[in-house]
Amino acid sequence: MLTVTWEDQERINKFSRLHAALADVEEEMQVRRTEREELEDLGLEIELLDDDTVLYRIGEAYIHMAREEATAQMELDTERANADIARLKASVEDCEAQMKELKVALYAKFGSNINLER
Repeated sequence: MLTVTWEDQERINKFSRLHAALADVEEEMQVRRTEREELEDLGLEIELLDDDTVLYRIGEAYIHMAREEATAQMELDTERANADIARLKASVEDCEAQMKELKVALYAKFGSNINLER
């Protein structure tokens, strides 16, 4: 019979927290990727418009903007989305690295008596 020490329980708890955080970060990254794709589509639509003003969404509201201003805002929003994606990707890699270390330690002690797979 295996004895679960306080350190083992701490590792299990940390793995669980990292797993939950990883799921949240991956979900947020998917939202940002979708936003980036929508912004890219918006850029194409703005180029095809003949109007001098366009409706641009800021938060939950749409406002009238000059086409050049909307293009500049779209580029800024795209850069922001790309920066967020890069930050989230680094966070995913960090979580996965920590989880890998914890898996090695926990599987070494508990073997098939513990399941740490997604």
